[in-house]
Amino acid sequence: MSVLICPCIVEQSHKSCEKKLATDMSPENQLGFELQEDARNPKTKSKLGKVVLGITGAAAVGIVLVTTPFVTPALRKICLPYVPATERQIANILRIGQASKHNGSTLVDLGSGDGRVVIAAARQGYQAHGYELNHWLVWYSRLQARLQGLHHKATFSRADLWKVNLSTFDTILIFGVSEMMPKLQDKFQEEMKDDAQILACRFPLPNWKPTDMIEEGIDSVWLYQRPKH
Repeated sequence: MSVLICPCIVEQSHKSCEKKLATDMSPENQLGFELQEDARNPKTKSKLGKVVLGITGAAAVGIVLVTTPFVTPALRKICLPYVPATERQIANILRIGQASKHNGSTLVDLGSGDGRVVIAAARQGYQAHGYELNHWLVWYSRLQARLQGLHHKATFSRADLWKVNLSTFDTILIFGVSEMMPKLQDKFQEEMKDDAQILACRFPLPNWKPTDMIEEGIDSVWLYQRPKH
């Protein structure tokens, strides 16, 4: 004699056994059992996939937002990389530029990075301003100046150094690369005022004769006055 068993009865019986088994388990094993059940549930898989996708997408967007200001300069024809000045280099800058400094002297740092040179100059009495293309570094510099109580004498703006008007500054500071120095020299010749001075760090200007220099490898500084024609 054949016995027919309804599929729904088998399914209900299977679920009842699973519930009974889950009830008898220890809390640790019960948690694992529930996770296995969730993993077999298509709705849970769908929700989990959306959560993972959302987290991954947010992380990718965050990485792009943070790194874009640092990567973009590298895509330019002539880039000015962010390489923080050493303490020795800052000391050399202040020492070589001190002789011609007077009350109210203004200093501009073209590509001011994290603002450390501008802040150090402000501490020595300069009215110092930094121009930097990376807005994250501009915000960081402003924060550091405020934390050190120098935000009235050390100020920062986001700008392309090639578009900055240099005609009002007494001292112009540049941490350049060799490829950009000839073009910078032309800009200085056209825009700087007669009694202003240039402090070139790491790389000298190609055709101007320095009036003073400190040669110490990567910490080297050259002092220039605009040639008179």
